[in-house]
Amino acid sequence: MAQGEYIELHQKRHGKRLDHDERARKKEARSAHKKSAISKKLRGLKAKQYNKKRYSEKAEMKKTIKQHAERLNKHKTAEKPDEKDAVPAYLLDREGMSHAKVLSNSIKQKRKEKAGKWSVPIPKVRPVGEDEVFKVMASGKRKKKQWKRMVNKVTFVGESFTRKPPKYERFVRPAALRFKQAHVTHPELKATFTLDLIGVKKNPQSPLYTSLGVITKGTVIEVNCSDLGLVTPSGKVVWGKYAQVTNNPENDGCINAVLLV
Repeated sequence: MAQGEYIELHQKRHGKRLDHDERARKKEARSAHKKSAISKKLRGLKAKQYNKKRYSEKAEMKKTIKQHAERLNKHKTAEKPDEKDAVPAYLLDREGMSHAKVLSNSIKQKRKEKAGKWSVPIPKVRPVGEDEVFKVMASGKRKKKQWKRMVNKVTFVGESFTRKPPKYERFVRPAALRFKQAHVTHPELKATFTLDLIGVKKNPQSPLYTSLGVITKGTVIEVNCSDLGLVTPSGKVVWGKYAQVTNNPENDGCINAVLLV
């Protein structure tokens, strides 16, 4: 367990106070007054930054409230039908209703929820240049052939991987830096497991690194979690899941990652 999680550890061992929920509710109710007091005191750049943050929060909240209000809101269609689209006499007294906007709003909301579900532990990563990842390999009699590159970072290659002949090999991935396993932490279980790698889903640095299987900090990898016994709502065993790398594997000699649940 991380050093700063002593409160969670104490709660697991001894439980929470009897009035914990009531105190949490009151704290939430007081938070508006606290935010107001802070915004009154701030001056200069800090005030600008704080107001910008609060403005975006309020805008998002208003959008959500509006969408929920429009879910069952029926919109009238044009009052007078066109002459081309004649309406029968028994339908004249009815108002045509359009649920298209309601449907589009609900789809947008679902997409947002789905996108939020995959929020990664490390949203921003330090950019890694090609000169740091690749080392130039000079070859030939007079060292003029410099089109080969050796990968300095940890990589993953599949089980059936075989190297190309030296004449055609553009990128050399050293065997010492090829990893097959990762230490994956489950954020809810607070437990770490050593799982086999299936592949590199996305390296945020470059599509080239993704295709080569280069693993740097912030890379999303796919791990084999069949041993964990995770099942879907329909009862099927989950075979592979995504995880994000949280360390620099080339420095530590191992891959540490957090499972995306």
